[in-house]
Amino acid sequence: MTAKVLFTGKTHTTGGRDGGTRSSDGFLDLKLAQPHPAAENLFGAAWSACYIGALEVAAGQKKIALPAQTAVDAEIDLAAEGGAYFLRSRLNVSLPGLDREVAQALIEAAHAICPYSKATHGNIAVETNLV
Repeated sequence: MTAKVLFTGKTHTTGGRDGGTRSSDGFLDLKLAQPHPAAENLFGAAWSACYIGALEVAAGQKKIALPAQTAVDAEIDLAAEGGAYFLRSRLNVSLPGLDREVAQALIEAAHAICPYSKATHGNIAVETNLV
């Protein structure tokens, strides 16, 4: 079976003091002057946006209305040990007004649905927290 491509993000990134990144559709156009850990911020923004989409899918499957104030705060750590660099992450999920048990079930389901969560599974330490 051939996978159906739903979207292809295309970006052009340059480095150095005048570095930046721009998407082919013009939606994203950011300065990324070095040294700056912009990659971790961009990864966190992309992952948390995808995670909210996964929460929407999970809620729809369970016939639960997500609160309008649903939010995900992503924290992406760039760490080093023994000369090697690696990432760690925390996804702090706010689902105000939902029963804590229901909210936790949605977080777990979203983590299984989200392509970013799947891509990082077993590759980096990930915490999902209901806040």
